[in-house]
Amino acid sequence: MLQTTADLPLALYTAAQIRELDTRLIAAGIPGFELMHRAGSTAWRHLQKRWPEAAQMTVLAGRGNNAGDGFLIAALAWRAGWQVRVLTVGEPYMLQSDAALAHDDAASIGVPIEPWRPGAPLQGILVDALLGTGLSGDVFSPYAEAIQAINDSGLPVLAVDLPSGLCANTGRVLGKAVCADLTVTFIGLKLGLFTGEGPTRAGELIFDDLQADSAVMGQIAFDAVRLTLKNLPLLAPRSRTAHKSQFGRLLIIGGDFGTGGAALMAAQAGLRTGAGMVTLITRPEHVAAALMRQPEIMCMGVESTFELDSLKDSASVLVVGPGLGLRSWGRSLLTLANQCRIPQVWDADALNLLANGAVTLPPDCLITPHPGEAARLLGCSIDDVQNDRPGAVHALAARYSCVALLKGAGTLIAAPDGRLVLCDRGHPAMASAGLGDVLAGVTGALLAQGMAVFDAACLGAWLHAVAGEHAGVQGRGLAACDLIPLIRQILEEHSPCLR
Repeated sequence: MLQTTADLPLALYTAAQIRELDTRLIAAGIPGFELMHRAGSTAWRHLQKRWPEAAQMTVLAGRGNNAGDGFLIAALAWRAGWQVRVLTVGEPYMLQSDAALAHDDAASIGVPIEPWRPGAPLQGILVDALLGTGLSGDVFSPYAEAIQAINDSGLPVLAVDLPSGLCANTGRVLGKAVCADLTVTFIGLKLGLFTGEGPTRAGELIFDDLQADSAVMGQIAFDAVRLTLKNLPLLAPRSRTAHKSQFGRLLIIGGDFGTGGAALMAAQAGLRTGAGMVTLITRPEHVAAALMRQPEIMCMGVESTFELDSLKDSASVLVVGPGLGLRSWGRSLLTLANQCRIPQVWDADALNLLANGAVTLPPDCLITPHPGEAARLLGCSIDDVQNDRPGAVHALAARYSCVALLKGAGTLIAAPDGRLVLCDRGHPAMASAGLGDVLAGVTGALLAQGMAVFDAACLGAWLHAVAGEHAGVQGRGLAACDLIPLIRQILEEHSPCLR
């Protein structure tokens, strides 16, 4: 089932920020053991709600505060008459402070607690209380083996706060990570739950702030924000005397031999997202097909940049790259775009040419790479990008002095000033060719209508992802153009054309 996160908080934190929040909440008067009790009670309540008929539980506990939550969940289940067993990975004598108190509480009422060993039978609902947000390096033995046993069991899994082995900051799997069916997380949302492998590993996500004082929460800066209707930029309404020249002339440049459809899809998306005029610059061979498909788009077939001199001066926004190719035709057109000092969206082959040093990026640009393009732009591997998507998108924005939109599950948008936004909408059916071309056209049209680059990136990513959710309901086989009418509809619902 596709999870929805509309009611979750906006702020996203790193592990260090969460630890600081925890420290400040305790200093403000909430005892640590009380916070642990609240966490355990919350997790137990949601476990019962998700699996009301289970009546059997195995808790796998480590040796930190995450283990303390697990012991308290076990005690609550034991008191409720469930069949419960706690398997400890690491010696209980290594437990400290509140976690040790939680262990003693469970032991005092007779909860069976025994050491975990390879091959130990796992039964009922599995509670992952092995490792919390403090993990930084790869999971080591015996935790790696315990995590593997959880994943191999085929049993339902509740992860306490964070699936063990998942990096709270990046969503990277640290060697091994639990695949949970339900994750109940506390105090503040962790960025890693929403990008990288986070959404896959967490399963359904439940959040509880443990009744944290909002004044204390406000003392700590957060790392990023989630895009929702609460903070989504608005496109201004139009006056009743509006005319097309007020909403920009969007120039789409691309469509070399064999890839003419990419630039056409970007142009169609730009038209349907509200640009006043859209002109497609492509190979002459593609003009007839483009006009037949969408006659409202002005279409010009060019062989060289000399044919574009007058046209580029009248454009207000450029979208460059969809289907552009890497041959001399595409390189020459990109060189011309580089000389224009108007807002631009660079995608696809424009980014590949930028990565190999063929051109430089002009100011006031949005780049929209997928992980492969981001890796080329940063001179690293795709794994490097995916293992630290927040770091990668910040690096792109800083290196190229632009707004960077890193596509993929948990799309991230970064500005050179350090702002970071996450779009956690979308659908797996969107893993299909051409969707990036549609996104480029959407963001270009928003720029043409006067939005700032960062705002256009945020609104464009959200519209694209939500349209993908709607189209994805029908399952596999989603085509990029399926999104275009949905984007128009969703934009009107969010930012009506008339007041």
